Amino acid sequence: MSLNERIVAELKEAMKAKDKIKIDTLRSIRAQILEFEKSGKGAVSEDEELKILLSAAKKRKEAIALFQQGGRDDLVAAEQAELEVIQQFLPDQMDEKDVRQKAREHIERLGASDIKDMGKVMGALMTDLRGKADGKLVQKIVKELLSGGA
Repeated sequence: MSLNERIVAELKEAMKAKDKIKIDTLRSIRAQILEFEKSGKGAVSEDEELKILLSAAKKRKEAIALFQQGGRDDLVAAEQAELEVIQQFLPDQMDEKDVRQKAREHIERLGASDIKDMGKVMGALMTDLRGKADGKLVQKIVKELLSGGA
């Protein structure tokens, strides 16, 4: 079942349940998928679906951070609820221990020895972990490992 089909099915359920946040979030994602299809780039591939979801999740996380800085707890809660809906469609996220292990494997395989090799390691690692781990966490771990940390 494609992402669009899953979203349509979830949207129907949310409409029956009158879950406004879920309805709005799913409509937003569906609109992004339809926009991509109408852009003339062809059908949405699984990779493109993942990019759309990751982009939507990243926007929500950034909004949460900004609203927290501004002391807008009401808006933080709404963005958090939307993020939870989006995360239902994303692959399971890896924990820090697993990300650290993958980073060590990539550093060893690429022969990276210091912080100058960070770009090379990050490129390969993010390709491998796309959608499975937060980029900020991966960057923090790679920087720590290449700087001589644990």
